Amino acid sequence: MSDAAASEARKALNRLRRSAEKALLDLDALEGALVRAEAEDFPRDAYAAVRARLDELLEFTDEEASRLQDKILHAGGLEPGRVRRSGGG
Repeated sequence: MSDAAASEARKALNRLRRSAEKALLDLDALEGALVRAEAEDFPRDAYAAVRARLDELLEFTDEEASRLQDKILHAGGLEPGRVRRSGGG
């Protein structure tokens, strides 16, 4: 994988993750407004299902980020499981 392709993939993945996070925040705001207005008529199950799908999307972005990092490390000659981050200082 070229550096340009890896960079573009990371950027796109980060945009997707931010979009999913924003969608969850917007869903919370919408739910908060409607649950008060609709009371017992509010479709809680439908909102829970949408929230679960967005959670799946966030999980997918985490998995893809990990997979992409492993590919980049492997392409650089490093073994993904053996890379350690220092604690600083």
